[in-house]
Amino acid sequence: MKPFVCLFVLGMSLHCASARTHSLKYFYTASTGIPNFPEYISVGYVDDVQIVQCDSVTKKQHPKQDWMNKVTEDDPQYWEGQTQICLGAQPVYINNIEIAKQRLNRTEGVHIFQEMYGCEWDDETNEVTGYNQYGFDGEDFIVLDLQTKTWIAPRQEAFVTKLKWDKDEAFIAREVHYFTQECPEWIKKYVGYGKSTLMRTVLPSISLLQKSSSSPVTCHATGFYPDGAMLFWTKDGEELYEGVEYWGVLPNHDGTFQKSADLDVSSIPPGDWDKYNCVFQLSGVKEDVLTKLDKAVIKTNAKSQNLLIITLAVIGVFVAVVAILGFVLYKKKNAKRPPTPVSEPGVEEELNPKS
Repeated sequence: MKPFVCLFVLGMSLHCASARTHSLKYFYTASTGIPNFPEYISVGYVDDVQIVQCDSVTKKQHPKQDWMNKVTEDDPQYWEGQTQICLGAQPVYINNIEIAKQRLNRTEGVHIFQEMYGCEWDDETNEVTGYNQYGFDGEDFIVLDLQTKTWIAPRQEAFVTKLKWDKDEAFIAREVHYFTQECPEWIKKYVGYGKSTLMRTVLPSISLLQKSSSSPVTCHATGFYPDGAMLFWTKDGEELYEGVEYWGVLPNHDGTFQKSADLDVSSIPPGDWDKYNCVFQLSGVKEDVLTKLDKAVIKTNAKSQNLLIITLAVIGVFVAVVAILGFVLYKKKNAKRPPTPVSEPGVEEELNPKS
């Protein structure tokens, strides 16, 4: 556990100063065949909180958090500069779709071309990890390996791009410099602007849910921040690996997060239930939150409609995430590098079948 200093407040909130890993991510997405949706959109995130957005409809880079307006105190031309970067990137990415369609022989239907890039910075160790990858229609196309300073082509159609980009030493040097030097500096600035939001710590409300007496018991934690959390079941203090199913972290509409863990109770004798606990751990908080497996506190369809409401809420959030991230993220991580653009070989040139 990393060092932390916390002011404990009665209730569910803690305000802590703790060592954390911070991230800056950008996603550039061009699409065709999607009705009523911008053909180009770019978004930026700090610690998984959206900070900026620009698209082919608004044609303007604008903040998604009030505290992002503090950036003009250091750079009065920041938003105008970012808008110009966005407008310059838009035709490049739209053109990339057409070139990728030719390269991969996909001419009909919905198509998505994306770049995802960014870095993570540990504010205790100062360690930095960067990444940059391109994708087409939900699959990796070409990925930068910062360790070897070369590009990886997961599919044969990208190999010609890999060969050309690997030969451009100046391009790779700029990439390395951005991800190891410039990117973490921007993280520090943004975290400074949004410190009261990004550095807060909020513990969750935790419920035990069960559809029926024969169903698994779900430990559902919601409303916590940040998203660096662990949720698991234990027996006699030992973590369980059998008879359990763990689910990933999902965002809530208010910027907090939720997470669930299922426990199969069908073979647990009634007298042994008090040996089981659901354990929640949050980054920056020393104390674990324990919830004992207790039939008296379990919410079921028979006892309450809360389970149905919560289940629908979880499903609704999941559907929304899939709908949004399905086009913003082709897989995971992010022309062009706002807010400090790097002149790199145009992808449209490298994806041209003539190249």
